Amino acid sequence: ERGIEEARTAGSTLRDAGFRFDIAMTSYLKRSIRTLWLIQEILDQMYLPIRTDWRLNERHYGALQGLNKKETAEQHGNEQVLAWRRGYSVRPPALAADDASRPDADPRYVGISGLPDTESLADTLLRVTEWWDDTLVPLLKSDSRLLIVAHGNSLRAMVKFLDQMSEEEILEFNIPTGIPMVYEFEDNLSVIRRYYLADGDKLQAAVDEVRNQASKTES
Repeated sequence: ERGIEEARTAGSTLRDAGFRFDIAMTSYLKRSIRTLWLIQEILDQMYLPIRTDWRLNERHYGALQGLNKKETAEQHGNEQVLAWRRGYSVRPPALAADDASRPDADPRYVGISGLPDTESLADTLLRVTEWWDDTLVPLLKSDSRLLIVAHGNSLRAMVKFLDQMSEEEILEFNIPTGIPMVYEFEDNLSVIRRYYLADGDKLQAAVDEVRNQASKTES
Protein backbone atom coordinates (compact mmCIF):
# COMPACT_ATOMS: atom_id res chain seq x y z
CA GLU A 1 0.00 0.00 0.00
CA ARG A 2 1.29 3.42 -0.96
CA GLY A 3 0.54 5.02 2.41
CA ILE A 4 2.65 2.41 4.20
CA GLU A 5 5.58 2.99 1.87
CA GLU A 6 5.30 6.76 2.26
CA ALA A 7 5.28 6.44 6.05
CA ARG A 8 8.39 4.27 5.99
CA THR A 9 10.11 6.67 3.61
CA ALA A 10 9.28 9.60 5.89
CA GLY A 11 10.68 7.69 8.86
CA SER A 12 13.88 6.88 6.98
CA THR A 13 14.24 10.51 5.91
CA LEU A 14 13.92 11.72 9.51
CA ARG A 15 16.33 9.06 10.76
CA ASP A 16 18.94 9.79 8.12
CA ALA A 17 18.71 13.53 8.87
CA GLY A 18 19.44 12.82 12.54
CA PHE A 19 16.05 13.75 14.00
CA ARG A 20 15.11 12.46 17.46
CA PHE A 21 11.90 13.24 19.34
CA ASP A 22 10.55 13.46 22.88
CA ILE A 23 6.80 13.23 22.28
CA ALA A 24 4.63 12.00 19.41
CA MET A 25 1.25 13.51 18.59
CA THR A 26 -1.52 12.42 16.24
CA SER A 27 -5.26 12.39 15.63
CA TYR A 28 -7.93 9.85 16.59
CA LEU A 29 -8.08 8.47 13.05
CA LYS A 30 -6.59 5.07 12.26
CA ARG A 31 -4.68 6.22 9.19
CA SER A 32 -2.60 8.75 11.09
CA ILE A 33 -2.06 6.46 14.07
CA ARG A 34 -0.72 3.68 11.84
CA THR A 35 1.48 6.15 9.99
CA LEU A 36 2.92 7.34 13.29
CA TRP A 37 3.66 3.78 14.42
CA LEU A 38 5.54 3.06 11.18
CA ILE A 39 7.62 6.22 11.53
CA GLN A 40 8.42 5.43 15.16
CA GLU A 41 9.50 1.92 14.18
CA ILE A 42 11.91 3.23 11.55
CA LEU A 43 13.27 5.76 14.06
CA ASP A 44 13.60 3.02 16.70
CA GLN A 45 11.53 5.24 19.00
CA MET A 46 8.50 3.04 19.66
CA TYR A 47 8.78 4.04 23.31
CA LEU A 48 7.76 7.64 22.68
CA PRO A 49 4.71 8.79 24.64
CA ILE A 50 1.84 9.41 22.21
CA ARG A 51 -0.74 12.13 22.70
CA THR A 52 -3.86 11.71 20.58
CA ASP A 53 -6.22 14.63 20.08
CA TRP A 54 -9.35 14.78 17.93
CA ARG A 55 -8.50 18.37 17.03
CA LEU A 56 -5.81 16.96 14.72
CA ASN A 57 -8.45 14.97 12.82
CA GLU A 58 -9.10 15.63 9.16
CA ARG A 59 -11.73 18.25 8.35
CA HIS A 60 -15.26 16.84 8.78
CA TYR A 61 -17.21 17.03 5.53
CA GLY A 62 -20.59 16.43 7.18
CA ALA A 63 -23.14 14.64 5.03
CA LEU A 64 -20.53 14.32 2.26
CA GLN A 65 -18.44 11.92 4.36
CA GLY A 66 -18.19 8.55 2.65
CA LEU A 67 -19.66 9.70 -0.67
CA ASN A 68 -17.55 9.40 -3.80
CA LYS A 69 -17.14 12.23 -6.32
CA LYS A 70 -19.84 10.96 -8.67
CA GLU A 71 -22.43 10.43 -5.94
CA THR A 72 -21.78 13.85 -4.44
CA ALA A 73 -22.02 15.64 -7.79
CA GLU A 74 -25.22 13.80 -8.71
CA GLN A 75 -26.88 14.86 -5.46
CA HIS A 76 -25.69 18.45 -5.22
CA GLY A 77 -24.17 19.53 -8.55
CA ASN A 78 -20.51 20.13 -9.40
CA GLU A 79 -20.56 23.85 -8.68
CA GLN A 80 -21.92 23.42 -5.17
CA VAL A 81 -19.51 20.59 -4.38
CA LEU A 82 -16.58 22.73 -5.53
CA ALA A 83 -17.71 25.55 -3.22
CA TRP A 84 -17.88 23.17 -0.27
CA ARG A 85 -14.51 21.60 -0.91
CA ARG A 86 -12.48 24.65 -1.85
CA GLY A 87 -14.28 27.50 -0.08
CA TYR A 88 -12.65 28.72 3.12
CA SER A 89 -15.75 29.37 5.25
CA VAL A 90 -18.39 27.25 3.49
CA ARG A 91 -19.70 24.20 5.36
CA PRO A 92 -21.21 21.16 3.63
CA PRO A 93 -24.61 19.95 4.91
CA ALA A 94 -24.37 18.65 8.47
CA LEU A 95 -24.92 15.03 9.42
CA ALA A 96 -28.46 14.31 10.57
CA ALA A 97 -29.04 14.15 14.32
CA ASP A 98 -29.77 10.41 14.10
CA ASP A 99 -26.88 9.56 11.76
CA ALA A 100 -24.94 6.63 13.21
CA SER A 101 -21.68 7.99 11.79
CA ARG A 102 -21.77 11.17 13.88
CA PRO A 103 -18.58 11.54 15.95
CA ASP A 104 -20.59 11.86 19.17
CA ALA A 105 -21.95 8.35 18.51
CA ASP A 106 -18.43 6.91 18.16
CA PRO A 107 -16.98 5.22 21.28
CA ARG A 108 -13.58 6.80 20.53
CA TYR A 109 -14.97 10.17 21.53
CA VAL A 110 -16.78 9.31 24.76
CA GLY A 111 -16.54 12.26 27.15
CA ILE A 112 -15.43 14.73 24.46
CA SER A 113 -17.65 17.73 23.78
CA GLY A 114 -17.73 20.11 20.83
CA LEU A 115 -17.39 17.45 18.13
CA PRO A 116 -18.40 18.71 14.67
CA ASP A 117 -21.18 17.40 12.43
CA THR A 118 -19.74 19.43 9.54
CA GLU A 119 -16.82 21.83 9.09
CA SER A 120 -15.35 24.45 6.83
CA LEU A 121 -11.59 24.93 6.64
CA ALA A 122 -12.11 27.97 8.87
CA ASP A 123 -13.71 25.72 11.51
CA THR A 124 -10.77 23.34 11.26
CA LEU A 125 -8.42 26.26 11.83
CA LEU A 126 -10.26 27.23 15.03
CA ARG A 127 -9.82 23.81 16.63
CA VAL A 128 -6.21 23.52 15.49
CA THR A 129 -5.36 26.92 17.01
CA GLU A 130 -7.04 25.88 20.27
CA TRP A 131 -4.85 22.77 20.26
CA TRP A 132 -1.79 24.94 19.61
CA ASP A 133 -2.61 27.20 22.56
CA ASP A 134 -3.44 24.62 25.20
CA THR A 135 -1.24 21.68 24.15
CA LEU A 136 1.60 22.62 21.85
CA VAL A 137 2.71 25.91 23.40
CA PRO A 138 3.53 24.41 26.84
CA LEU A 139 5.48 21.57 25.23
CA LEU A 140 7.47 23.86 22.97
CA LYS A 141 8.27 26.14 25.89
CA SER A 142 9.73 23.12 27.69
CA ASP A 143 11.99 22.50 24.64
CA SER A 144 10.26 19.24 23.72
CA ARG A 145 11.00 17.91 20.25
CA LEU A 146 7.64 17.01 18.76
CA LEU A 147 6.74 14.50 16.06
CA ILE A 148 3.28 15.34 14.69
CA VAL A 149 1.34 13.14 12.27
CA ALA A 150 -1.97 14.57 11.09
CA HIS A 151 -4.00 15.13 7.91
CA GLY A 152 -4.04 17.41 4.89
CA ASN A 153 -6.52 19.98 6.13
CA SER A 154 -5.53 20.01 9.80
CA LEU A 155 -1.92 20.51 8.70
CA ARG A 156 -2.91 23.22 6.23
CA ALA A 157 -4.77 24.97 9.04
CA MET A 158 -1.66 24.81 11.20
CA VAL A 159 0.48 26.26 8.41
CA LYS A 160 -2.00 29.08 7.84
CA PHE A 161 -1.86 29.97 11.52
CA LEU A 162 1.91 29.72 11.96
CA ASP A 163 2.83 31.40 8.66
CA GLN A 164 0.01 33.97 8.88
CA MET A 165 -1.24 33.11 5.42
CA SER A 166 -4.28 34.79 3.90
CA GLU A 167 -7.43 32.82 3.06
CA GLU A 168 -6.52 32.99 -0.62
CA GLU A 169 -2.99 31.73 0.01
CA ILE A 170 -4.02 28.71 2.07
CA LEU A 171 -6.64 27.64 -0.48
CA GLU A 172 -3.84 27.35 -3.05
CA PHE A 173 -1.36 25.73 -0.64
CA ASN A 174 -0.80 21.98 -0.98
CA ILE A 175 1.11 19.74 1.43
CA PRO A 176 2.83 16.72 -0.17
CA THR A 177 2.42 13.34 1.48
CA GLY A 178 5.36 11.27 2.66
CA ILE A 179 7.78 14.20 2.96
CA PRO A 180 8.51 15.49 6.49
CA MET A 181 7.90 19.20 7.09
CA VAL A 182 9.98 20.86 9.80
CA TYR A 183 9.26 23.98 11.86
CA GLU A 184 11.92 25.72 13.93
CA PHE A 185 10.91 28.30 16.57
CA GLU A 186 12.45 31.15 18.51
CA ASP A 187 12.22 31.09 22.32
CA ASN A 188 9.10 33.28 22.03
CA LEU A 189 7.64 30.70 19.58
CA SER A 190 7.83 32.93 16.54
CA VAL A 191 8.70 30.88 13.47
CA ILE A 192 12.36 30.84 12.43
CA ARG A 193 11.70 28.80 9.33
CA ARG A 194 9.60 26.05 7.77
CA TYR A 195 11.17 23.59 5.36
CA TYR A 196 10.77 20.12 3.88
CA LEU A 197 13.26 17.28 4.07
CA ALA A 198 13.48 16.87 0.29
CA ASP A 199 15.39 18.37 -2.61
CA GLY A 200 13.69 20.87 -4.89
CA ASP A 201 12.80 18.51 -7.74
CA LYS A 202 11.37 15.79 -5.49
CA LEU A 203 9.41 18.33 -3.47
CA GLN A 204 7.95 20.05 -6.53
CA ALA A 205 6.90 16.73 -8.05
CA ALA A 206 5.13 15.75 -4.82
CA VAL A 207 3.37 19.12 -4.54
CA ASP A 208 2.27 18.92 -8.18
CA GLU A 209 0.86 15.45 -7.59
CA VAL A 210 -1.25 16.64 -4.66
CA ARG A 211 -2.47 19.61 -6.70
CA ASN A 212 -3.40 17.37 -9.63
CA GLN A 213 -5.27 14.97 -7.35
CA ALA A 214 -7.25 17.88 -5.93
CA SER A 215 -8.08 19.09 -9.43
CA LYS A 216 -9.36 15.65 -10.42
CA THR A 217 -11.52 15.51 -7.29
CA GLU A 218 -13.06 18.86 -8.11
CA SER A 219 -13.57 18.33 -11.85
